[in-house]
Amino acid sequence: MKQIITLLILSISLLANGVAVQNSNGTYLKLTDSFIEVSVENQVAVVKTTQYFKNNLGFDAKIKYAFPLNSEASAINLKWKVNGIWKQAGIAPTPQDSTLPGGGEMNANLKEFLGESPLFAPIADTIKTDSTIIIELTYVQLLNYKFGKVNFSYPNDYTLIQNDFLDSQELQFNLLSSRTIESIDFSSHSNATINLDQFSAQISYSLYESVANQDYELYYVLSLDELGLFDFSTFLPDSIVPDKAQNGFFTFVAEPDPSEGTDVIQKVFTLIIDRSGSMSGAKIIQAKNAAKFIVENLNEGDYFNIVDFESNVYSFRSTHVEFNEANKQAALNYVNNIYDGGGTNIAGAFQTSINQFNVTSNQTANIIIFFTDGEATVGETSTQGILNIVSNLIDQKELKLSIFTFGIGDYVNTQLLTLLATQNNGISMFLGNDLLEEVITDFYLQIRNPVLLDTEISFEPDIISEVYPEPLPNLYKGQQMILSGRYSTAGIVNVKLSGNAFGSPVEYNYSINLADTANTEYQFLTKVWAKSKIENLLLLYFSLDPETTQAKEVKDQIIYLSQTFGVITQFTSFTGIITSVEEQIEVENEAIIAKDFQLLGNYPNPFNPSTIIRVAIGRDFFEDVKIRIYNSLGELIREMILSVNGKGIYEIRWDGTNNAGVQAPSDVYIYVVDFGNTILSNKMILLK
Repeated sequence: MKQIITLLILSISLLANGVAVQNSNGTYLKLTDSFIEVSVENQVAVVKTTQYFKNNLGFDAKIKYAFPLNSEASAINLKWKVNGIWKQAGIAPTPQDSTLPGGGEMNANLKEFLGESPLFAPIADTIKTDSTIIIELTYVQLLNYKFGKVNFSYPNDYTLIQNDFLDSQELQFNLLSSRTIESIDFSSHSNATINLDQFSAQISYSLYESVANQDYELYYVLSLDELGLFDFSTFLPDSIVPDKAQNGFFTFVAEPDPSEGTDVIQKVFTLIIDRSGSMSGAKIIQAKNAAKFIVENLNEGDYFNIVDFESNVYSFRSTHVEFNEANKQAALNYVNNIYDGGGTNIAGAFQTSINQFNVTSNQTANIIIFFTDGEATVGETSTQGILNIVSNLIDQKELKLSIFTFGIGDYVNTQLLTLLATQNNGISMFLGNDLLEEVITDFYLQIRNPVLLDTEISFEPDIISEVYPEPLPNLYKGQQMILSGRYSTAGIVNVKLSGNAFGSPVEYNYSINLADTANTEYQFLTKVWAKSKIENLLLLYFSLDPETTQAKEVKDQIIYLSQTFGVITQFTSFTGIITSVEEQIEVENEAIIAKDFQLLGNYPNPFNPSTIIRVAIGRDFFEDVKIRIYNSLGELIREMILSVNGKGIYEIRWDGTNNAGVQAPSDVYIYVVDFGNTILSNKMILLK
């Protein structure tokens, strides 16, 4: 299976409800209920998706769970419940097995539904006829951000798989932000409950006895008057640090001023267009449209050129020309006359392009955008040979150059495009045949206005290490730089973000206070850091011959991080189980050692007529805990008291009645557990 690395978050989402596949030809268990819970903090989203599948096939069945996981998301937990017993998947040091029950190729609907990077997980149990299996998948991802607007998408259209009614569908979206939230919009659905405060927001939506035929789409807008560096951190006790190394984990979000008056660095820009024979049809049309869009959206003061290639290499001008009306119109005419045919001379295209950067200047951002749909067939064709040509030319000119590469379709040299970008301060993306115009035009708008080049970051005191990504990207107007790292000692740290702008050094200074205790709300930070380090190691791995000792050592390190921190990679997969409720509680209890309080959920959920709420106490605590239950309108309907006597796991039963003893109706309820100085909450569903 071809390995693909995507290093830029796209606005295109492929996430959707999972499928309980009984046969690759189109036999699935029936999806009856779908619950999506999203917790977002400063654009880092932890998504827990829970689906109920009923075996209505008329016979006992073995299944495999398949989920269309987006390439920028990382699965971090998978568990399922059969016959009242929760079972949890472990992580195996082997790539996932995509073979489906019954063998054979996936049918067209399932292939379209699962997209390019599906997650597959075996379910060890046989599902008895007419019984239900609950499957819960948790993953972490960074949400797409542009100029203060953050998008979240969860395609809930399940009609490729089934058109039957679902008993219930629910989305619970909880947002915390360091910046003021100016607005939030659940654009795809009406009749949702939306609460908005200055730094938090919640959306609750539920639908009963309806087909799942509409995607969830929402966005929120952050204030552009509150910029700088935002941080969140957690410091874990020795007993639960996964690798017994530095105990602190943090994530920083940095953004330059995107206001209209902000100066931007001028660009010297080249667009390289593959016009070989394989680009015929829709691809060459999209390529030309993308090129024209970029030409029309250059900035005053920019210099640009267009290089197009097949077996031969052509150029709009012999060197970069100033962006003005005359040159713009001439360039648009040039693009209109590009046609496809011939071989693929990638080395020649880069030789021509780099040689045109005649004047090296720190006052300009030197940029190449390159896209191709095939491997080199003319001139130098080896990966290392092309990389050497590019590297030598850049060194000879002492040029600071950013190369952004786009691979189109299934037959590109992913290693070459990835290394061209990562070795030259750029980003690589791999696209379907029909995505070129949309993605490149959107991407260009993101990098159109560079603000800080040769970005570096330093810390005082020196207590921070393993900061990723490495190297740091350039900063662009309206975009963010997200960093993850570890620290050895809690306390106040001075952060200096520095680089060059207009030939002069520029720096931004911040002061942050790294946490000295375990913050239960930030458990995901270990996953974000591990994911960032794994991506960095993948770049190194794909720059090596996979048969070398060094490549095998890097692969072993990726597998170690995956298993240690619970982040699935292309070299690992979900497998193995914990086979009883008691063992599951032990696992959860181990995860909260030395943490004060944690909710362990309620079961059953959904429920009728009663449910049991579980909490875990990680320290000596001898007080009464208040539990308040609210309906979907935010009305308090029930208050209960739970007596706690030290460490342990405690349970309290809610019988579904209000404070007057009257049975509550079907609804989505929020229960709030008040420990005094700590308040935790979760949702539950009463279905009658």
